[in-house]
Amino acid sequence: MGGDTFELARILGLVAISFVITILWTPALTHFLYKYNLGKRIRIGKNAPIFAKLHRHKEGTPTMGGVLIWGTTLFLVVIFWIISELFPDSPFSIFNFLNRGQTYLPLAALVAAAIIGLADDLLGIFPKGSFRGGLRMKHRAILYFLVAAVGAFWFFFRLDWDVLYIPFLGEYNIGFWYIPYFILVIFATSFSVNETDGLDGLAGGVLMMAFASYGVLAFIQGRFDLAALIGVIVGALLAFLWFNVPPARFFMGDTGAMSLGVALGIIAMLTNMSLLLPVIGLVLVIESASVILQVFSKKIFKKKIFISTPIHHHLQASGWPESKIVMRLWIVSAVSAGAGVIIGLVG
Repeated sequence: MGGDTFELARILGLVAISFVITILWTPALTHFLYKYNLGKRIRIGKNAPIFAKLHRHKEGTPTMGGVLIWGTTLFLVVIFWIISELFPDSPFSIFNFLNRGQTYLPLAALVAAAIIGLADDLLGIFPKGSFRGGLRMKHRAILYFLVAAVGAFWFFFRLDWDVLYIPFLGEYNIGFWYIPYFILVIFATSFSVNETDGLDGLAGGVLMMAFASYGVLAFIQGRFDLAALIGVIVGALLAFLWFNVPPARFFMGDTGAMSLGVALGIIAMLTNMSLLLPVIGLVLVIESASVILQVFSKKIFKKKIFISTPIHHHLQASGWPESKIVMRLWIVSAVSAGAGVIIGLVG
């Protein structure tokens, strides 16, 4: 078996293993979430009356389902690393994908952001002091700035990396500007994913296609362990979607949305294909752009452009069934992700 063929089989094997493991432990997590009433609270307020009306029936549905994704990923990382260390001759040792140069940083960022998101979810369920409905935006911004800043400094100072690839033009050294650019990419991606996580199955499907696209690019670049990590995330996302499609058994929560957004941004930087993110994650861009335009229009012109934002809420308020919105945005995401891969391969 050739080297690339072997690596492809290894990655696909990890996708399958991740999917099965996630499916197997989902009932236990679901039982735990329902038993302790770890359900989403729909806030009723003057700032989002349309959202409250559209989603009132979902109140009480458990959140924090994103634990399935990063929990499975972390579990498989640890298990296969232990096997490779203690039983190097075992056939399962080939599945070890812990690699200092390829997977340390995205894994660390995934877990760090997941813990912050988990705290945010818990504060949304069990309000404490001034933290009603979860962490305030300024607190989130500070925490995720720190996560992004650590990644930026790691790239710039530890990896001595300041190269930005521009499709069809080539690579350019941008010096110290790489640090604010890195932070911007992580910030924008994580919060865009968070905005997209508003309908059953929407964020999960969009993320699955985006990660799969970067998995193809990583594989083509020979970053096989990074592609393996992406494969594990994709497998877990597939299993998550099994339970998250309408009507959702549970929601992803900030512990899933924010951690996966951060990980996606860092993977885009690791592959040096960050400028393809707006193409690969076109739906994420549309969702965030709708929010930004709405805020700008209300501040400057005192008028709303959309009935409600992000745009999936506008479509829902316009009378579109939730499943139609989700599936059509999946289609848009699939086409844009494919276009991004093509640009990455030929650009």
